[in-house]
Amino acid sequence: MEGSSGQVSKATNWQSALQGAVRSLDELLSLLQLRFKDVPDCDPGSSFPLLVPREYVARIRLRDPRDPLLLQVLPLGLENSFSSGFLSDPVGDLSSEAAPGLLHKYPSRVLMIATGMCAVHCRYCFRRHFPYDEKPKSIESWQPALRAIAEDSSVEEVILSGGDPLSLGNAKLQQLVQAIDSIPHARRLRFHTRFPLMIPSRIDSGFLELLRQTRLATLMVWHINHANEIDEHVAVAVGELRRAGVQLLNQSVLLRGINDSLDSQCKLSLRLVDIGILPYYLHQLDRVEGAAHFECSVDTGLSLVAAMRERLPGYAVPRFVREIPGESSKTLLS
Repeated sequence: MEGSSGQVSKATNWQSALQGAVRSLDELLSLLQLRFKDVPDCDPGSSFPLLVPREYVARIRLRDPRDPLLLQVLPLGLENSFSSGFLSDPVGDLSSEAAPGLLHKYPSRVLMIATGMCAVHCRYCFRRHFPYDEKPKSIESWQPALRAIAEDSSVEEVILSGGDPLSLGNAKLQQLVQAIDSIPHARRLRFHTRFPLMIPSRIDSGFLELLRQTRLATLMVWHINHANEIDEHVAVAVGELRRAGVQLLNQSVLLRGINDSLDSQCKLSLRLVDIGILPYYLHQLDRVEGAAHFECSVDTGLSLVAAMRERLPGYAVPRFVREIPGESSKTLLS
């Protein structure tokens, strides 16, 4: 696959990689040898800013305006179109807040909005309108959420999400993990992240050490939508996490024009299995404002999963689900 790696310098660490991420549409198109007339529907003035690490840009095919990786990060004018049924809070996050930054939707587990920062701005992000500025940003401001967890003995699992929890530095992340670790009835810790896919060097020795120090069973749910997103650096990061005893799962989103074919879904599942990540969920798109152009029909997803069952071993077939606000779990579609 022809990519743009010759034009993208390798950062020395994950912090510098994040600082040097592409934030300009002009620069992104230049790196990919594209002109504005090649992507006439792109929108340089989007209110949801562009953010793409150069490592990810290096995996995008040159001169291909329909590349499935590019389409996940390219701002389009379609994001400004009104679509009935598409909301700013499509999964009811704000109505399920048990304490500042703490969401309690499902029995036995809670989700902490650890940060509003990400390594990438995915154009279909269901939290693209979330009021991150109003949420906790320090271990001190996390105390109400941590007290709420400590006072509820039914909570066995804490999910760190965001934004992306791996956007936090190791020192701050360790403080948060140690605080959760000190709650006796907490048994499992789960990270939801796209960071090590974007910048694999995030899985550094400090992060691996803090994972080894916790008594909590640790899981990491990746968010990989296409096999072309996985390069050798991503595979190395996966191997490091597996050796640290982390259980690795993937949840992808069904996206029109990106992974809505049987071939792309099968290639993704098999690539995940080969590097050591279990395909877990295939999500029906959360209907967030600005993402209607990514939506596929539920029937499309049902047909894909049925065909995958005929072609792949059972462990390589993800469960097709959607999130319905107010329900006590994901709704299984297939």
